[in-house]
Parts: sequence; structure tokens; C-alpha cells
Amino acid sequence: MTAFAWRNGMKTGTAWIDPDAPVVRFSLNLDALEPGVPVCLTNLSWDDYESLLEIVGDRHPRTCYADGEYEILMRTSTHAILVAIFCQFIWNLLDELDLPRKSIGACTLRRDDLGIAIEPDSSFYLENELPVRGKLSLDFSVDPPPDLAIDVEVTGSVEKRMRIYAALRVPEVWRCKEDSLIVNRLAEIGEYEVVERSRFFPQVPLNELVRFVKQYDQMGELELMRSFRQWVRKQIAAGWPNK
Repeated sequence: MTAFAWRNGMKTGTAWIDPDAPVVRFSLNLDALEPGVPVCLTNLSWDDYESLLEIVGDRHPRTCYADGEYEILMRTSTHAILVAIFCQFIWNLLDELDLPRKSIGACTLRRDDLGIAIEPDSSFYLENELPVRGKLSLDFSVDPPPDLAIDVEVTGSVEKRMRIYAALRVPEVWRCKEDSLIVNRLAEIGEYEVVERSRFFPQVPLNELVRFVKQYDQMGELELMRSFRQWVRKQIAAGWPNK
């Protein structure tokens, strides 16, 4: 049994992990967590983290672990919708530009040897699609990390999550909000730098993606994606490169 501390907004407390306990305590009860408010458990070992995975099961909250801290976030509807919109933009761009991809969704990126793990909101193999093509099981201590991770930004967890992405060597992370998109590219020094355009879609002005997101409340999703595709096709016809 391991003692740990937990933090949920302004609330703090202490609890413990007992993998053999028949009842899950409040601090580990996902039904009791407020969507959009991260819960941070501290003073956890990697074995504790793996015990918590058994408790979390297939509920699929967004999580990350590093330096003895395990964060759990139940997504809000706004969070989930933004993820869906940005992922559809990416799928449409890849289709229209005829670029290979392998989507692994919210797969947990974990490195047991480094004692770190993180669950992006979604992630894609682009340049490294070929080495993982056809694989249904990935080992991130052997296989490359995804090229692009999508992270709908939540207050209070950004810096820690970016440190984990950097340790995993994820080349690019998109931090998304309703009114902004920040592209972080991994530099040679091992830290992220904010850039104006994506390495994988250098021809796409980021403000255009945000412009389409802001139209979500003005039209249906089918109409929005159709409008986005038409805009992409028009840009390609005007001279966009496809590589």
C-alpha cells in the first residue's frame, strides 16, 4: 500500500493505493471527477501508475505520468468536439494532398524504461508512417513516436505535458483552443519552439484552420468539412505543393 497526495483544482488531500482493495475510493472514482478539471496524484511509483491503469480500465480519460505525478482529466464535450474538428481537418488535408498517414487516436504513449506516459487527444504518423505501417501493436521503446500529437489545451497541465512529449521525442505538438492554434516543433536541443507553420503542412496558414473552427456554430459539421475541403482544393489549384 502506497500513500499519495491528490490535487483537484483548489482541493487537496491524501489517500492511498491498495490494488487488492474491493472498493475504489473517491479520489480514484472517475464518476466523481468533474469534467475539464484535472486531478493530479503525486508521490507515485511506476508500479503505482500501472496499478492505477487497472482501476481506470477502459474509461479512457486523458492521462499523463512523469516524475511521480499522475494526472487524470475527464474530457468535456467542448474538448471532445474540438479534437474531432481538428482531426477531421488533418484527415482532409492529408487526403487532398495525397499524403500517407497512420492515425493512432488517443493511444497512450508510454516508455517504461523512462518512467513516463502520456495520452494525447489524438496522434498521427506522417513522415514515419512506413516503419509502423500495418502494425496493430506499438512499442514506443522500439518504434518511433508519432510525428504529430493533438492536445486540446487545459489550464494547469501544459508545461508538464510538453516536457513529457519532449522526452518521448514527438516532433510536433498542436496545442488547440476554440480561438487559437499553437504549433510546437521539437528543436535539436530537445525543447519545443513555437513556429508559425507546421512542418507537415508548411503551406497551410494556421489562422485559416482557426477561422474554420469559429464557423462550427454557424453550420452543420458536414457543411463545415465540405467548405474546408473546397477551400483546400482551391488552394491546391492555385499552386499549393503536395509535398
